[in-house]
Amino acid sequence: MGINILTLCYLIASVTFIVGLKMLSNPASARRGNLLAAFGMGIAIVGTIFLYTNHETGEHLGNYPWIFGGLLIGGIVGTLAAKKVKMTAMPEMVSMFNGMGGACAALISVVEFNHLAKELSAGTISADAIQPTVLIIVLGLIIGSVSFAGSMIAWGKLNGTVKDFSFTGQNILNLIILAVTLGAGAYLVVDPTQSFLLYTILALALVYGVFFVMPIGGADMPVVISLLNSFTGVAAACGGFLYDNKVMLTGGILVGAAGTLLTILMCKAMNRSLQNVLIGSFGGNRAGTASGSGEQGHYKEISLSDAAMLMSFANKVMVVPGYGLAVAQAQHACHELEKILGEKGVEFKYAIHPVAGRMPGHMNVLLAEADVSYEKLLEMEDANDEFKTCDVVLVLGANDVVNPAAKIDAASPIYGMPILEVESAKTVIVNKRSMKPGYAGIENGLFFQPKTSMLFGDAKKVLQDLCAEVKSV
Repeated sequence: MGINILTLCYLIASVTFIVGLKMLSNPASARRGNLLAAFGMGIAIVGTIFLYTNHETGEHLGNYPWIFGGLLIGGIVGTLAAKKVKMTAMPEMVSMFNGMGGACAALISVVEFNHLAKELSAGTISADAIQPTVLIIVLGLIIGSVSFAGSMIAWGKLNGTVKDFSFTGQNILNLIILAVTLGAGAYLVVDPTQSFLLYTILALALVYGVFFVMPIGGADMPVVISLLNSFTGVAAACGGFLYDNKVMLTGGILVGAAGTLLTILMCKAMNRSLQNVLIGSFGGNRAGTASGSGEQGHYKEISLSDAAMLMSFANKVMVVPGYGLAVAQAQHACHELEKILGEKGVEFKYAIHPVAGRMPGHMNVLLAEADVSYEKLLEMEDANDEFKTCDVVLVLGANDVVNPAAKIDAASPIYGMPILEVESAKTVIVNKRSMKPGYAGIENGLFFQPKTSMLFGDAKKVLQDLCAEVKSV
């Protein structure tokens, strides 16, 4: 009876995962979808702890002090981290938590292989009988280790403690390390008695994970985060196969598939090929990185009163949010400006680039936090169509996603990346703290165009002052 109830628990959890993931596709239902999936995971965890029994011995899990101790510590750490993290640091937290999932999958592989090795040496099982299991163990070890090491490097890059690093021939070395790792894994599957290979594979996979992410430039990190997330999902699915755990398998497959699809969408948004992502050869230290690094002309500034006048008498105003908006926590002030201009009859919308910020959906989450209507958030293609009829575009802390070099400078490291074509609007106002380059480290020619004016200052302070000015017009 216990097994039947546990199977039902797993079925309910699997359904909540699928429905929850579907709800995440719509910003209006995303929060409820996340809570639904979390509820399903809770059912799966409780059911496993109290209802699982060994098929051969009929024993329950046991080790309850260790299990509940881990749940308590992990729950406290996770809750505190989630509550205290700033929205600007959300990408770092996502990378770290994702890395922990990869590490968990790798540790499961190590532990389970050691169990098999003991049985093999005792003669209770044969090498041929465990080869399929060893294959799953090796896959989980490699993918989980790469995910862990890569996520830790991504976390360091996002918080500024790790810099881009590459050298001539690194891509070739990466492929050699990967080939040796896979070769060692294949040999271990064929001959599971060679236990020392397990730790060789672990070390090589960790090294590959580091080398895989190290050369990748900051502007491409959203793609990397998405890809590593899919790796963790696949590694978790391997654990589901290993334990014949349906809910773990379902969850891993969903995460892996969703992460892979998102990676493909991110690659399209960044104009990168998935092949280049897999060999770690995009984004960092490429020829032409310095292109446009020198000043391209003279920029002009605009006063708050002039900016307020332009917006107040405009028919349509569009805002392009970027990482600077997140740093300043200016989303609420931006929504306030939207309401004030709306009362004056001004059409107000937001143009969202798919990789604005430092992880997919960063800007959407920020604006949703300020209760911005989802209907006002335009995808890049729709926004580019509307810029032509826009009187004023206000760029708030965005840089690389509006840089014309992506279209006209073949030597630029962002060349070919689809951008928000804000220069099509009648007037462009760019809010930045200074003229320093963006995350990609290159100059932005948009700032020196005749129709562009610079409005320097902290985004939140500037928007608050702009709201006051608009009210007085």
